[in-house]
Formats: sequence, C-alpha cells, structure tokens
Amino acid sequence: MPINDPRQPWTRSKIEIPDYLSAPPRIRETNAIWRRSIFSSPPPMNHLFDVLKSACLGAVILAFLGKAQALAQAPAKPAVPPNIIVILVDDLGYGDVGCYGSTLNRTPNCDRMAMEGMKLTSFYAAPVCTPSRASLLTGCYAKRVSLPAVIFPAAKFGLSAEEHTIPQLLKDQGYATECIGKWHVGDQPEFLPTHRGFEHYLGFPYSNDMGGEWDGSPDTPPGARKPPMPLVRDEEVIDTMNGAKQDKIEQIYTDEAVKFIHEHKGGPFFLYLAHTAVHVPLHPGQAFRGKSKNGTYGDWVEEVDASTGRILDTLHEMKLSENTLILFTSDNGPWLIQGRDGGTAGPLRGGKGGTFEGGMREPTIAWWPGHIPAGTSSDAVTGEIDLLPTFVKLAGGIVPTDKKIDGVDLLPLLLGQTNESPRGVQYYFDGNQLQAVRRGPWKLAIAPQRENNRPKGQQQAPTQPPFPKLYNLESDIGESTDVTAQHPDVVKELQALISKMDADLGIKGKGRGVRPPGYVANPKPLLLRTGTGSRTISVSP
Repeated sequence: MPINDPRQPWTRSKIEIPDYLSAPPRIRETNAIWRRSIFSSPPPMNHLFDVLKSACLGAVILAFLGKAQALAQAPAKPAVPPNIIVILVDDLGYGDVGCYGSTLNRTPNCDRMAMEGMKLTSFYAAPVCTPSRASLLTGCYAKRVSLPAVIFPAAKFGLSAEEHTIPQLLKDQGYATECIGKWHVGDQPEFLPTHRGFEHYLGFPYSNDMGGEWDGSPDTPPGARKPPMPLVRDEEVIDTMNGAKQDKIEQIYTDEAVKFIHEHKGGPFFLYLAHTAVHVPLHPGQAFRGKSKNGTYGDWVEEVDASTGRILDTLHEMKLSENTLILFTSDNGPWLIQGRDGGTAGPLRGGKGGTFEGGMREPTIAWWPGHIPAGTSSDAVTGEIDLLPTFVKLAGGIVPTDKKIDGVDLLPLLLGQTNESPRGVQYYFDGNQLQAVRRGPWKLAIAPQRENNRPKGQQQAPTQPPFPKLYNLESDIGESTDVTAQHPDVVKELQALISKMDADLGIKGKGRGVRPPGYVANPKPLLLRTGTGSRTISVSP
C-alpha cells in the first residue's frame, strides 16, 4: 500500500509494501481438513494422525514463508557499512534554505539533496551551540551530560570522557573518523575531538566571535579572557584567525573534507563537518562576497551550500554516493537579534536562545541515494539525539546500555518503512529548565519562553502567565493560539510526561538522571606556541 504525506511540499514517493503471500493449495487443503476435524464428528484415529501430520507440516511451511516474507521486506544490508557525513551549520534558520521556503538565499545543492532524499521537518536541536553539539555527539539531552549552556574559552568544564560518542562507537566498527570545524564542547586538550573518538581534527574549538588578544595572563579580567582565535590541528594550535583571516575558513574546512573523503574512499568513514558559518561575525569567502540577494548573511549561506555541493560532487565522482548517508542540519535557530545578519525562522516563532519552534526546529535533510526514498518529507518528531543510535545501528554496532540515552533509531523512518516517529516525544530545555514538551501535534509550554526576535536593546519580555499554554503545531505552526481550555485531556496527558521527566532530569534543578561533565582544575587558553609561527594552510583555487 502506498505511503503518502500530502501535507508536505515534497510529496512522499509511493513505496509499495508487498501483500502477504497466498498460501499454496496444500496448505489450504490442510487448513480445511483441520477445520473439519474440529467442527465435525470425531474421525478415525489413523485419519486423525494424518490430519495432525498435515497440520504440523502446514505450520512449518507457513513459518518458513513468514520468515521469507519478513526478509524480503527488510532493507538489504550493504556489504560494506555506509559512510556517514554530518554537515552541521551554525545558526542557520528554518527559513534560510530554498527547499524550506527561502526566496533570498540560493541553495541549489541543498535543494538537490531534498529532491534526492528526505526532508525532516520536525527535527530538533537545542537553543544554543554547546548543548546542541553535546546532544548530537552523545544521543542525550544536554542536561543529562551537564552541558546545558554555552561554554567559553579556557573553561573548566567539557564533555566527559565517560560519555559514549558517535565517533567512538563507529571507530569500534572499523570507521575512520574526522571532525572538521567548530567543536565547542570543551577547549582543554582533554576535551578535544581526538580524545572523544575522532582520529583527526581541524577547526575552531568554539564560536568565531570568541577570539581576542588574551595571552593567558591571570591578571586579565574574566570577561576579557579571549585568546586569539585558534585554528587547531589535532591538539596543536597551528594558526590564529582573528578578523579578516576568517574569510578563508570555510574553504579550509571544505578542502579538508574533500581530502578526507579521497583518503578514505575504501570506507567506511565518519565525517563530522561542523561549519563556522553562519555565526556572527560573518566572513564569506572572496568568491561569494557581495554575490547574494541577502547581504553578507546570504553570501555565507551560499558558500555553505557551495561547500555541500563540492562534497556531493566528490562522492559522485568517486562512485560513493549510494554508499554514503549525509545528514544536513543546523545547531540551533537563527540569531534574530543580529537583524539582517541573523537569518530567518520562516513560519516559526522565535529564534536562537529560546524554546519556541524557531529556536530549536532545524532545516534538516537526509540523503542516501537508493536507500532513502527520493523527494520525500516527514513531519515525525526527530532530532540530534537520535543520530547516535541510528548511526551505530547502521554501522552494525550495538549501543551500550551502561548509560541511559534519550535518542532512538531512525532507520525505519529514513528508509521509508514508516512515517511514524519512533520516539514521539520532544522535551524543550533552556539551560537546566524544562520549558515545554511535544507529543504528536501538541506542544505544552509550562514556563516563560524567550522569543529573541528583536535587535539588541529592543528585546521584549518572555511570554507571560497563565501557564500552561497548549499549541497545536499541525494547525498553528507559529504558536500563536493557546488552546488549553479546549483540550484539557491533552493537557493532562502532556503534564504526565512533564512529571516523568521531572523524576529523571528535573524541571529546574538537577535530577537523578544528570551525569557530571568533564572537569579540569586549572584550565589554560589554547595559544600559538611562542617561536613556532603560523603554519600556512593552502586552499584550493
């Protein structure tokens, strides 16, 4: 039977699910004999023995056919585990990509991915950078791993070595691993990617607006402790990139990504490409500056799209497309307080830093030609926390059970076997505070939420009581109408989910399910070593 989702702009392609195989005549005859043996007069013993023998044979045959049918319906497992690429953009809004409605930014490569893959239109991250990346890497809500807020240079805290991460678990399955770009879950050597499962790393350890002139002096006030923006190779600072030097950062990242794919074409590999773009300050490359219809912000969006195109073309040229899954998404909503430099959430309310949909629902595309149905769309609840179990399952591994995670395997959804969310429930945390929960189309807000949709100095107050507030996201994606009074039964059901999470992670304080972060007693800034000088990184023409 065909599965369709007419609500989405990309109509789900028809996936024919085979009907049950018809029973052969011998089994039909056996069934008839068995029915007669039950509902008619008792037969002679020798005839009853024949009936029982035939029935047992029929049951065996039916079991065999059922198994054969299940195997026929199951997706074929690739001979070689697929390569996996995550492309994570920084601060890209739900409405900043063509296939999600943008008419200002030209994104032909993302649009191509959507036509050849699946849009995930209810895919969730976190309101800001660090929590989002912690969730992606660990499969947990950021509060569970004690990284609920943005961390700054030379912070004492980072992602704990006790947590399981995607690269660690994939490396156990024989994957080559590399992280390129923004890390932002701890800048101390103990917290860097090479200590969390990645074999190699090249990128900025935190946001590109955190560079300064701090030389590590303890006399410097805490608010000014920003070292020159370090470009790190594995565990060593190889250059500093304040100001205009960042104009080349996206080209550096993309060149490194293409190089990695070439070096590991035999697979399998896991590439985590976490763009610095489009975080403020904006630094599009020279080839893109002034070329878009949407100012400097649009220029950098279009450079990210071009980078994605180079990766797609590289996979095609090397005949790796059908054995590579790409997940394209953003770490949080658009930074609306930056005005024209901050993007748009499209039809969604709010932006970066808040728990309205615009702050956490991300433009997401899953692409795997020949496996993910082309030109399809799913509005099922999904998110970054689901990537770890999905990728580990895809690689043939098993997610360890010694630590609780929050994500689930999305493969049945991605492969078109279902259009239902395997998780169903999404919790919205702002820092350590639980502010809302969603199940199906219903979202219940239980605390004031920040919209963060006006320029600096003009911010409006968070939403005001009474609480809770109930929204139907299917009919009111902009969260404009509170329907609490009309649906008290739904409110009660969602409040039960809130209570369940309160017993686990806690609504405000730290619940018993919260685990400690990594900790360093005497953190130091990442600095270019005196006398070494910057190492030149060549970029492609």
